[in-house]
Amino acid sequence: MNFFEHQDKARRQTRFLVVLFSLAVIGIIIAVNAVILTTLGVQVPSDDPVRLIAENAGLILATTLITGAIIGLASAFRSMQLRSGGGEIARALGGTRVEPDTRDPLRRRLHNVVEEMAIASGIPVPEVYVLEQEQGINAFAAGFSTSDAAVAVTRGTLEHLDRDELQGVIAHEFAHIFNGDMRLNIRLIGILFGILIISIIGRRLLFTARFARDSRAAAPAVLFGLAVVIIGYIGLFFGRWIKAAVSRQREYLADASAVQFTRHPDGISGALKKIGALHSGSFLTTDTEEVGHMLFSTGMGYQMFATHPPLESRIKAIDPNFRPQDLKELAQQLDRHAQARRAEAEEAGRERGEEEQQRGPGGLPLDADNLAETIGQPGLNQVFLAAALAAAIPKPLERAAHSDEWAPEVICYLLLSKDAEVAEQQLLQIAQALGSDSESQVRALRQSVPELPAEQRLPLMEMAFPALRRRPESELRDLMKLIDALIAADGRINVFEYALARLTNRHIKDLLDPSHAGAGGSKTLRSQADAVKILLAILAHHGHPDQPEEIQGAYAVGLEAALDEPAGAPPVPDNWPERLDEALAKLDRLKAREKEKLVAAMARVAMHDEEIVAAEMELMRVICGLLHVPLPLIESD
Repeated sequence: MNFFEHQDKARRQTRFLVVLFSLAVIGIIIAVNAVILTTLGVQVPSDDPVRLIAENAGLILATTLITGAIIGLASAFRSMQLRSGGGEIARALGGTRVEPDTRDPLRRRLHNVVEEMAIASGIPVPEVYVLEQEQGINAFAAGFSTSDAAVAVTRGTLEHLDRDELQGVIAHEFAHIFNGDMRLNIRLIGILFGILIISIIGRRLLFTARFARDSRAAAPAVLFGLAVVIIGYIGLFFGRWIKAAVSRQREYLADASAVQFTRHPDGISGALKKIGALHSGSFLTTDTEEVGHMLFSTGMGYQMFATHPPLESRIKAIDPNFRPQDLKELAQQLDRHAQARRAEAEEAGRERGEEEQQRGPGGLPLDADNLAETIGQPGLNQVFLAAALAAAIPKPLERAAHSDEWAPEVICYLLLSKDAEVAEQQLLQIAQALGSDSESQVRALRQSVPELPAEQRLPLMEMAFPALRRRPESELRDLMKLIDALIAADGRINVFEYALARLTNRHIKDLLDPSHAGAGGSKTLRSQADAVKILLAILAHHGHPDQPEEIQGAYAVGLEAALDEPAGAPPVPDNWPERLDEALAKLDRLKAREKEKLVAAMARVAMHDEEIVAAEMELMRVICGLLHVPLPLIESD
């Protein structure tokens, strides 16, 4: 199952979730009505329920509306609380953000693994958190989209897992990001809180009744409160069943994706085995009722309708030779200090460049036939390439990109023109928009690194995004305006400027309104044929400038793949940025499987001459980004 099939399945499961929630709400409303009528002494005629409803229609209607409103408003309120993104959930569970410049070797290793996987996958680097008080081995990814995602692990995960095992766990969480599970999980939290609110109200009624002066008068309130508590916990029972129905199979899929991602099954199976061997297992000390379905492994003790498959079943699915008795031997080998020592050695090797030399920077050749299988599931070669790219970025730029203070200036640096006169005009615009300190910092970055290799530019932007997302909303909106002004300084726009501007704009918009990010649509390629033709024509023109025959050939193979129709002359992409913006706004509403066909058609256009140039790579990266399709790192010639 590839990225697009996962997206389709996530959309279907969201609809299934809404149906289950609606049935649960209907059941709760019926139960509350029954309690209200019984408490008020209304006799229920066994032979004529219609007369009961008719005689008490006003009361039943009022109870139904009030109960439905309480559940609906509670769900909406909880969902609004979660709009701040995955970092909000991590902080609520006691998470501490891992700073990119941390000197702690375990946290540095964690940040490196997350950053490498994000760059390899073609998404902004998520925020990284550690649950400092948790000794069990566990992790989760949270957020509405890749733009507001956060990855969190427990202290036990850092202290007990080696780099390969940690990479397996993080790959599992990235699978949840790509498979649409994060969005589904947050919706589960919001929806189930509405069901849980009934039991909270019942408990509050019971608590209030305890302090009533007249015990006889308080008796009906106690009975009513007790009945509402029981109804609430019945709702909780169904809520757990809903979570189990949605999440158990997706854990198996995420495990399989992690193996495919890392090409190293011993990594994730080793992490699962250590959970079984460790006394604290994967359990958390904090209440995981709301977030249990989001975790890497079970977060609390035995519960009916567990959100995760049995641990041994998950291990055997990856390692058929697993024997449960091996866990006792493994338990004796666990040493929480060992990983700190190994991480220090890894960091020392990384600084000397030895790790990258041993691994090699392999890349992903663009393959139109198999491209869909790599989206959301990049291989180990892409992780190695990402590690090499990240290590090769000059230190002044890396430090600035990781800094909360200077990340916006890194974006400005990337847009500085090579023309000295235009660059001075841009620096003046930066001083006016951000202040003289920012202008001095951008100037210093340019003097330190006069020119950055093309393949490092978009990864540097992705590295800067975690720091960018922490800026106030007003600053982010001003930054988008400044980016447009810097691009317009020389009166033209090249492919990289377009890519950086549109990707930054998309990430910021998704961050500011995450609940609507990447929602997908129901359109077909045929219904958006004009937009498809414009997009393929623009890609063909940039891949084969001033080569009419090559442009025609590339456009023809792409159009055949996308729409299965012969090609006439490709549209002339006058004012191509504006035309492409219009096309992408329409194509983002395609069905997931239609996007799969479009991406494959784009790959055929780019590879028509059997090579891919930097302009094609950057165009494909931005197009896929604006379509909410993460494109892994690919090689350019």
